[in-house]
Formats: sequence, C-alpha cells, structure tokens
Amino acid sequence: MSQLQLEGVIQEAEGEHKATIIWLHGLGDSGNGFAPIAPELKLPKEMGVKFIFPHAPIRPVTINNGMEMRAWYDIKSMDMESRADLEGVLESSKLVQDLIEQEIASGIPSNKILLAGFSQGGVIALHLGTRYEKPLAGIVALSTYMSAPQSLASEKSEENANVPILCCHGLQDEVVPLFLGKGAYQSLTENGYKAQWKEYVMQHNVCLPEINDISKFIQQHL
Repeated sequence: MSQLQLEGVIQEAEGEHKATIIWLHGLGDSGNGFAPIAPELKLPKEMGVKFIFPHAPIRPVTINNGMEMRAWYDIKSMDMESRADLEGVLESSKLVQDLIEQEIASGIPSNKILLAGFSQGGVIALHLGTRYEKPLAGIVALSTYMSAPQSLASEKSEENANVPILCCHGLQDEVVPLFLGKGAYQSLTENGYKAQWKEYVMQHNVCLPEINDISKFIQQHL
C-alpha cells in the first residue's frame, strides 16, 4: 500500500505558490467532496495557497459488509476503542506524508503546510501531524476522533509539540459522537498541545460558522 501514489484534486495557488493545505475526506467520499470548500474559505489571494484534496485508497470496509469504497483505513467494529484499524492508519499516514514531502521538495517549507481532515481524514491528520518530524503550520480536525491516543505521549514529535490544532464538532453528530471528538481534544491538551475546541449545532457535516472559523485559523497560522 505504501508504494501507492495518491491521486486527487489539486487547486493551484493564485499567483505565487507560498503555502499548501492538504485536506483529507471522510469514509466513502473522495477529494471531490471537499474541493468546493476552497473558495468558501475566502483566503486572501496574496497568501498563495495551493489545495490538495487526495482520494483515499479503495479498500473493503468490514462494518459495511466488506463493500469496497474509498477509506483511509478499515473499520472492523463499532467498538470505540478499536474503531480505527491502526495498520490502515499507518499506511495512509505514510501516503499523506509522501504528499507533504513532495510539497517540501517543490520549495514549500514544512511550516507553510497545513493538514486538514474530516472524520476518517481527521484521524489521519491528527495521527500524522502530531508525529511528523518537521514542523507543520497547523492541523484542522473536523468531526473526528483519535486513533491510538494511548501511544501519543511516547510517539509525538518534538518538532510539532507546539503545532496549533483546531478541533470542530457537531453537537448532533450521530456518526462520530461528540464525546469521541472531546476525547481527542482532551488527549491533545493532556499532551501539551495548543488545541482549540469548537462546537456547532450540526450533524456529521460542516456549516458556515465552522467554515468561517477554519478560515480565521488558516489565516492566523499560514
């Protein structure tokens, strides 16, 4: 799996390319699902932001009767403790890390690269972003939870010990219950991260006030 090159939707920066946002979709979606959010963020053109919306690999998903779909990892049970298949999380983290390395090779410093992810994509953003050994601009974790929170203390990287993190969640989320998002936020704060927590009156989706908050966060840290 780690040999796979991720395909996806790329929206080039307007003018000079100065920063990159890699945005990871949720289970069964694709990079096309979140691509329309880029203009809604209303980022100033002079920021020179390039967006990458990669497609997750296609794999069987156990809880969906083994149906093949785009997924960053398998979900083998609804047991909250083992919801994310760690092997798949590690494989996808490596794939996204390769994307980051490609951007660095193209001339973008790591501290001008921001990771964002929704649901499954947020799991990858949190797992990789806190362990990646070059400083990132920030992490945006939307309607998500944390894989292997118990290993964060021993695996976290010094380079991203101070990475800014924005955690957003819907109060009426029935797919990823609010307590899972709060648990991830608590694990981050217990490990010394500068994390923000924001709640919205919504289900497992995004809303305009949330988009506005994400835009402010991006502009502050890019």
